Amino acid sequence: MNKNYYAILMAGGVGSRFWPVSTQDFPKQFHDMLGTGDTLIQKTFYRLAHLIPKENIYILTNERYNDLVLVQLPDVTQKQVVLEPAMRNTAPCILYASLKIQKENPDAVMIVAPSDHWIEDEQTFSKNVKQAFEFCSKNDALMTLGIQPTFPNTGYGYIEFDKTSTETIKSVNQFREKPDYETAKEFIAQGNFLWNAGIFMWSVNSVVKAFMSNQPALYKHFEAGISVYNTNKEDAFIKENYPNAENISVDYAIMEKSNNVFVIAAEFDWNDLGTWGSLYDKLDKNENGNAVVNARTLTEDASGNMIRTKKDKIVVVDGIKDYIIVDKDEVLLIFPKAKEQDIKKTLQKVKDKFGEQYG
Repeated sequence: MNKNYYAILMAGGVGSRFWPVSTQDFPKQFHDMLGTGDTLIQKTFYRLAHLIPKENIYILTNERYNDLVLVQLPDVTQKQVVLEPAMRNTAPCILYASLKIQKENPDAVMIVAPSDHWIEDEQTFSKNVKQAFEFCSKNDALMTLGIQPTFPNTGYGYIEFDKTSTETIKSVNQFREKPDYETAKEFIAQGNFLWNAGIFMWSVNSVVKAFMSNQPALYKHFEAGISVYNTNKEDAFIKENYPNAENISVDYAIMEKSNNVFVIAAEFDWNDLGTWGSLYDKLDKNENGNAVVNARTLTEDASGNMIRTKKDKIVVVDGIKDYIIVDKDEVLLIFPKAKEQDIKKTLQKVKDKFGEQYG
């Protein structure tokens, strides 16, 4: 394996749209959401490990999840777990981790990958990432993997690329915000738009340079700790300074402001597993179109439901169509799939009425 290949595995989110399974104390990336025997973070780590030395995979997460990471990923050492003492979106933590990697290996090329995506064709994933790494090792480039749209989705941002290019790696014209339905249809009709999956590749020098140019204040904020990164004084510096960093995404911070951005249209299958509905889409269905994880079911006049319980729980469903039915400890959620985007608001109402411990 190439010792210059690195990864930042993003694992700090809460995944509140997967409540009640995903909670602040135990978020979705640490659950076996599909009933396969592996949690999402485990699947992502070992997918990256096909291409990247295990010791070069850094896990970026909130400090409250440190022990969860070490339990679920026994190949990872404490020095690979980069802890955020406060939630400040993706730009600060990526810059922080990049400066640590640059100090260790200035020749590094790296991928930033969310921990909760589902990708089955791991061989093609590795092929596309390697293409990007080879390009980034020779060019000052910020790269992303875009997903070929299959329908006019209004829940994703889009990447507009150079329509005239015949190369596999294409120049990005601009990033577009989440569109309304009619705009999304126009994007797909134009043929040069991809879904933004939030998967990035670059050399460590290119990404640090991009932060220096586009976010000088943020860069200086973290540059002040370079002398202590990868030493026993790093933790104290981060605890004192990290909470004062600007709350900003890497897309806004550098990707949308740079003119050296490129994209590869991913050749692998992809699902971002952002909601119960997206999980339903990914799972096999029974003869009535119900997707079931862990439960044993008896259904009558019931179809299109997403059902998840603890192992082997018997669930009887009669006369319910297109619902999310999730049983977890003290919480039972029965919720229309069509309203799944409201689960986050409902969670807040539950916490307000019954207490924070239920979220």
